Amino acid sequence: MSITEASPAIKTASTGQIVDVLVPVALDTAYSYKVPAGLELARGDVVVVPLGPRETVGVVWDARSGDGGNLKAVVGRVDTTPMSPALRKLVEWIAWYTVSPRGLALRLALRVPDPSRPETPRVGVRLAGPPPARLTPGRQRVLEVAAGGLVFTKKALAEEAAVSQAVVNGLIDEGTLETVALAQEPVALPPDPAFAQASLSPAQLETADALRETVGEGAFSVTLVEGVTGSGKTEVYFEAIAEALARGKQALILMPEIALTAQFLERFAGRFGVKPAEWHSGVAARRRERIHLGVAAGEVRVVVGARSALFLPFRELGIIVVDEEHETAYKQEDNVQYHARDMAIVRGRIEGFPVVLTSATPSIETKVNAQSGRYRYLALPERFGGRAMPTIRAIDLRRHPAERDHWLSPPLVEAMRDTLEQGEQALLYLNRRGYAPLTLCRACGHRFQCPNCSAWLVEHRYRRALVCHHCGHVERRPDNCPSCGTVDALTACGPGVERLAEEVAEHFPDKRCIVLSSDMPGGTERLREELQAVADGEFSIVIGTQLVAKGHNFPGLTLVGVVDADIGLANGDPRAAERTFQLLQQVTGRAGRFEKPGRALIQTFQPDHPVLQALLSGNAERFYREEIAQREAAGLPPFGRLAGIIVAAADRNEAEAHARALARTAETPPDVHVFGPAEAPLALIRGRYRFRLLVRATRETDLQGYLRDWMARAPRPPQRIRVTIDVDPQSFL
Repeated sequence: MSITEASPAIKTASTGQIVDVLVPVALDTAYSYKVPAGLELARGDVVVVPLGPRETVGVVWDARSGDGGNLKAVVGRVDTTPMSPALRKLVEWIAWYTVSPRGLALRLALRVPDPSRPETPRVGVRLAGPPPARLTPGRQRVLEVAAGGLVFTKKALAEEAAVSQAVVNGLIDEGTLETVALAQEPVALPPDPAFAQASLSPAQLETADALRETVGEGAFSVTLVEGVTGSGKTEVYFEAIAEALARGKQALILMPEIALTAQFLERFAGRFGVKPAEWHSGVAARRRERIHLGVAAGEVRVVVGARSALFLPFRELGIIVVDEEHETAYKQEDNVQYHARDMAIVRGRIEGFPVVLTSATPSIETKVNAQSGRYRYLALPERFGGRAMPTIRAIDLRRHPAERDHWLSPPLVEAMRDTLEQGEQALLYLNRRGYAPLTLCRACGHRFQCPNCSAWLVEHRYRRALVCHHCGHVERRPDNCPSCGTVDALTACGPGVERLAEEVAEHFPDKRCIVLSSDMPGGTERLREELQAVADGEFSIVIGTQLVAKGHNFPGLTLVGVVDADIGLANGDPRAAERTFQLLQQVTGRAGRFEKPGRALIQTFQPDHPVLQALLSGNAERFYREEIAQREAAGLPPFGRLAGIIVAAADRNEAEAHARALARTAETPPDVHVFGPAEAPLALIRGRYRFRLLVRATRETDLQGYLRDWMARAPRPPQRIRVTIDVDPQSFL
């Protein structure tokens, strides 16, 4: 971090300057500092200031004349792009809306590049010396490719010559090849909006023209593009991005699972000639710094990123696309609890550009906004190329149960056999990671529970471990029961994807099967490679959790089997029906997206449930109509407003006592109702006991104002008790 300090040779006005600096900590107040002589600051400048016994980085929120008196002095200005007025306004808006300290909201947007951070050097190789003493066919191919003195990366040379990198390293050791330093690659090359014009269907072309017109207006608007799975929504919004680029604007594409988007990046490169810049936690820190600087300078024109990309300092942002806008992954659940879709709309309104939302299964809130005319609405009701939607049928497990200790019903097994015999792929969907969700002792009934959370430990047989999916606690699966000591009495209850793989191996021992789950070892790169292998047809059977439901195209996949459609329906979450419908609609939509028709079989004990009936009938509008009517009757979002308040402490009694003290000071007006406190469904997480209050208000209520007033008159919690406010909660656990 480079800091510009005051120069003693420069004289400032005798009145001097005072700045109010907001620092990225849990404080709502900007602190005042005097500016030393020789340093001139403006709003948005990033500075270093003393804060207590240390120095910290902050942003100048306001500036005025004054001598500063006994105020502490600014240490210096950081040599980085100032935070724009629009981005500062977004920070203020998020802090207000989420009822969070402005300092925590600032932390979302403040990033200080460190040019001294090392970046892995790029090394190339080229032909430099005599041929090796031993010339194998592989080495001969390397020499032929490297002839002419061109410089290659090791990986590129090995791939071109169809050898391993070990062969290249051997030639370097013998002096035949030499290494040379390469300049760092740009984080993203400029995309060409005219590189490859897409071949669009009439429906796609009509939608793309409407989006291009919206971009051309250069004003704020929100457009929902609702299209069935496989309808080509991505190709359509690419045309809107091309229009923005042609007008000299930057573009941001938000995606819920950015780490799994290898196919998307290739599709983008096919349309624009180059890949966009990626922004997510899997990108190296130094590369993120370079992207941050490139975005601010206007050099990086398109970014595809996770929700945090929303706070990048775009110089001339002209459009935001929120892909799969219904996804819960857009909701930040820690610290400042914001929804990236909603904040993208706020940023578009602040800066005056269009926002495009896309989904095959829009959220109820977005659907209602489109129906009411608040959002523009564009529909793609058919798959690209006239391909048929998959046929969907329910398997009633009461009539067709699976064998004992098995989870696949005979009709599903038979359908898989028919599919595999035709050389096609089958996908089994089960939203349970690991081997089994519960392990117990048959002798004494002991159940393995997380010591830090009120949750059972999930067995992961591949790792021979029992894991908590809430806090990350891991312990070795014992051979004996820790309670009664009985040997070989532990049994796994219920299926996870790993257990399902065992059953598949019994039925189809000669077929290659792969398990896709977010907690498998190998991280992002392994998942990308495995998803590409599935797309290439290397596996006949795919078993996956919900990550397989999100936008992937598998050309050979014609059968989807939902192993347990009832997961998620039987709980008190008011969004349970919506989420189950969205997940099942998305995952069944993976089938038959290319030339061959697809089908989906859904195993359930509740084939008459309204969610499943809507899915089986193919009448999504029926589901939305009924769900919207129920929400309106109950005064639930988007027809009313909700806020959750969680009180958490290491001592259960302390947490409950403070939650009750909050309830006593609620003083609700007629249009506000406070429910609770009650123990949260997940009553213990990471060693902290949790009590929950729920606030329901009318749509017209100033909910944020009420919450701030309430917290101001409520007893101040000690540091050991944490109170968290979640406006518009997505999770009710």
